[in-house]
Order: sequence, then C-alpha cells, then structure tokens
Amino acid sequence: MKLTILFGGASFEHEISIVSAITLKQKLTQFDLTFVFCDQDHAFYLIEASKMKAITFSKGAHKKMPKLSLSHGAFVQKGLFGTTEHTGTVLNLIHGADGEDGSIAALLDFFSIKYIGPRIDASVFSYDKRYTKWLCNARGIKTLQHEELNLKEHSNIKIPYPIIVKPSRLGSSIGVSVVKDESKLDYALDSAFEFDSSVIVEPFLEGVKEYNLAGFRANEKFYFSIVEEPQKEEFLDFEKKYMDFSRSEQVLDAQISKELEAKLRTNFEKAYKDLFEGALIRCDFFVINNEVYLNEINPIPGSMANYLFEDFQGSIEILMNSLPHVKKAKVNYEYIHSISKAKGK
Repeated sequence: MKLTILFGGASFEHEISIVSAITLKQKLTQFDLTFVFCDQDHAFYLIEASKMKAITFSKGAHKKMPKLSLSHGAFVQKGLFGTTEHTGTVLNLIHGADGEDGSIAALLDFFSIKYIGPRIDASVFSYDKRYTKWLCNARGIKTLQHEELNLKEHSNIKIPYPIIVKPSRLGSSIGVSVVKDESKLDYALDSAFEFDSSVIVEPFLEGVKEYNLAGFRANEKFYFSIVEEPQKEEFLDFEKKYMDFSRSEQVLDAQISKELEAKLRTNFEKAYKDLFEGALIRCDFFVINNEVYLNEINPIPGSMANYLFEDFQGSIEILMNSLPHVKKAKVNYEYIHSISKAKGK
C-alpha cells in the first residue's frame, strides 16, 4: 500500500511536524512509504527514507534532494530522462498553518490527490479556536466560557482570575499562559499576540480532569482509540506536548466508567460527523462535575495519536480505503455551443 507522508510547512509547528514524520516512519512499516517535505518557502522535496532524521532538515541537507511539483493526481519529479510521478494516498502531517488551516487541503483537492486529513471546511472550524466554539454551540457540545480579544482593540477581561490566555490559531500550547492575577496579564497578552492577532481567554480550572480521545469515521462506522488521561502539572505546556509528538508506545487506558467513556464518544461524534470525514482527529476534553466539555479539536494530532490505538497501522489502512469522494462538475460546453448555434456560428 502506497502512502505519502507530507510534512513540514511554514508554521510555528514546523519542527513538530518533522518529529511526527520521523515517528510515523517507525510506526507504519507495513506501508510503502514516500516522504515529501514542504519547506518554509513552500518548496517540495522528495526525502530518502534513510535520511529521515532531524539533522537532515536542521542542516539543510534536504535541499540537495529532488525537488517536486504537483500535477493531476501526483507529485512529479523532473529528471534528465523525463518525469517520475509519485502517486498514492497522501497523509497530511503538516501541523499548524498550511496543514491545518485548509491550505494543503485546497491544494490537494485542486490537483485531485487523495489524502488523509481534514478537508477545507473542517480545517476552518478546528484551526481557529473561536470557530471551534461556534461549531460546538451549533452542535450542542459544551465548552468553557470564553472571551475573544483582538490585537488592535480589546476591552477589560470580565472572566475572574485565574485565567488562561491562548492564541486563537495555534496549537502545541505555543504562546499559552496561565494568569493568576491582573499584574501578569499584559505579559501574557504580549506573548500570545506575538503569535496571533487574536486570542482566546478562558477560566483556568485547577485540578480539572482532562481526557483525550482519537478516532475517525469510515464505512459509516466510528473507530475509536482508547481514552487517555494526560499527565500534567499545571497545564500541558509546549515541552510536554513536544515529547508527546515523538511517542510511539501505546499509553494506558484511562480508568473511567463506561458511562463517562460513552459521553466522551458521543461528544466526539457530534463534533466529527459530516465535517471531518477523511481525517483521523483527536478531541481533548474536560470533565467538570461529571459534565463533558470540549477543549480543543486536533485535526492533525501529533504523530497522528498513534500511541492511543491498539492497531494503528490497521486504523490507517481502514481510513485510507474509505476516503470521501468529491463529486466533480461535468463540463461539456453545451451552453456555449447552444449560443453559437443560435447565432449561426
């Protein structure tokens, strides 16, 4: 089975994507893998499997490897004796901007390349935390109270301290701060606005239970991972999440009741259905007084959350064989021909 891992991208999560790709090389051994790297200038490179090491990219060695372009249904490598097409399903593993904001989805759709990952509309609602709140509100999913602040104009925060400040369009806890009193607010906002022009402010709830659940829908059926209770001190900061991206060993199933697991799955299905088809996503939840609240949707989770699945390779194969089909408009120029005929031309 041919599978192309597309990674890199021009985002603050560029390096995380590289770590994820290296991890998946170890996890997807049953697949015929091709690795395509997108650099910060949006140039595509074909990376030898043996060169899939962090130093290849940090030292710029990838620039000596074959450059690729896109054509209908394939990445194309031009050579002295013609061109080589690299076909097969693409796994979009670009975290953050480019990969999760819909840019890559639009590009792959435009060139009719099959891919695992969020489609354009799913990207819109999961990449921006403000839109995720709107989606949850429309689908009857509980989320924490929040306020939206803009770099150019923002008013006093009404949510009582302590609060958590997050860039609206960034993952991996980059630019996130816990603010326990007003004296630390300006610094937290400056840090968040360094990465985004919009931020989300939510109440920071100490000791709240958190659970992660990954899954996908294929052949009219949902496939779920185990439920993980992430280990954290105050909140899952960048360093802890960075370590998660390189995880390849399956984690332990959280010790929760069947009733709570059912609630988590129900909320996952509400968020996923008729929007995220074709993608394996991870939803991060809070549980407060036995009520489930959605914290974030990760449309391209670090290392594809492989460590949450008992049979990760089998899961990717199932999803790969059940990707949504795009109905294309048929162009036959009947309208133009009818006009020409009427004019006698």
